[in-house]
Amino acid sequence: MSNLFHRAAVFTDIHWGLKSNSLAHNQDCDAFVDWFIAQAQANQCEVGMFLGDWHNHRASINLHTLQFSLRALEKLSAAFDRFFFIPGNHDLYYRDRRDIHGAEWARHLPNIEICNDWFQEGDVIIAPWLVGDDHKRIPKMTARYMFGHFELPGYLMNAMIEMPDHGEVRREDFGSIGHVFTGHFHKRQTKNNITYIGNAFPHNYADVNDDERGMMILEWGQQPRFLSWPGQPRYRVLDLSQAIDHGDQILATNMHVRLRLDIDISYEEANFIKETFIKQHALREVSLVPGKQQAHEEDLAPGEVKFESVDQIVIDQICKIQSEFYDPNLLLKIYQDL
Repeated sequence: MSNLFHRAAVFTDIHWGLKSNSLAHNQDCDAFVDWFIAQAQANQCEVGMFLGDWHNHRASINLHTLQFSLRALEKLSAAFDRFFFIPGNHDLYYRDRRDIHGAEWARHLPNIEICNDWFQEGDVIIAPWLVGDDHKRIPKMTARYMFGHFELPGYLMNAMIEMPDHGEVRREDFGSIGHVFTGHFHKRQTKNNITYIGNAFPHNYADVNDDERGMMILEWGQQPRFLSWPGQPRYRVLDLSQAIDHGDQILATNMHVRLRLDIDISYEEANFIKETFIKQHALREVSLVPGKQQAHEEDLAPGEVKFESVDQIVIDQICKIQSEFYDPNLLLKIYQDL
C-alpha cells in the first residue's frame, strides 16, 4: 500500500472576504498563500491540503474577493502535484447539506481535488464537513491519518469558550485513527490523537497575544512541524504606560493595538502618541480605550486578556441557559444555522 504523501503542507481557515471583504485582509491572505507555497517547496512537500473555510461568507462571494480567491487557488494548483481542498461550514450554502458550496469552480483547476465527500487512499482518510448521520461512520474507520473540518466538544472555540457536547461526534469516536488533523476552531490545540492545527493567521482581537498560527508540515510517520507566518497581523492589548516605556520591545510591524489609558493625558497628547506609534512601528491600527472599561481584566495574569466576538458571546450565553422549557443544544444549533 503506497502512502498518499511523503511530505504534506497543510493550512486551514483563511476566510477570504472577512471583515466586509476588506482589501487589507484579502491582501494578507494572498501574501500568506505565497509564503505557504515557498515554505512547502523549501521543505519538498509534494502534496498540499486545505482543511476548510476558504471563504468567509456562505451566502454570497464578493467579486473582488473571488478574484483574489481564484488566483490563490491557481497558484496552489501550479505548486503541488495534488492539492486536497475540504469545503468547510463557511463554504457551504446550507450548514446541514453539502450539495452547494463556494468553490465548485475549483474542480476545473488541475491538481485541485475537492473533498466534499468521504475520500480514502491508502492509510489516509479525508473527511467532509459532517452532516446528517456522517458521524456514525467514524468509529468504524481505521487509518494512519485523518484530515477534516470537525466540530468536536471539549475543544476551545476561542481562547475562552469550550465547545459544548452536542451529542453527536465525540473525540472518543476517533480511537481507531492514528492521528486526526482538523480545521474549524482557530486556536491550535491537541488532545489525545486530535490536533486543531490553528488558522492561517490571527483575524481579530479574539486572537490577542496568540501568534501560533500559520501552517503545518507533516512528514509521513513523523511528528508534525508548525510554522508561523512572519508577516502575520498581530493583536495586542496594552496599557499606554507599557507602550511608552517598552514600545521598542513589544510593538512590531502589522500589529493592531488597543491602548488602555492608565495615565492622565490630554486628548491632543493621546492622538499625538497614537500617530507616533503608528509611524515608528508600522502598526496597522491603534485605538485608545478608557482604563475603566477594562477594569474587569485587571485580575487576569499577563497574556490572559481575551476579547470575544458578538458571535462567541451569544454562543457562551446560550450554553449557560438552564431551563426545563428550553434545550440549549437545540438553541445553539438553531443559532449556528442562521
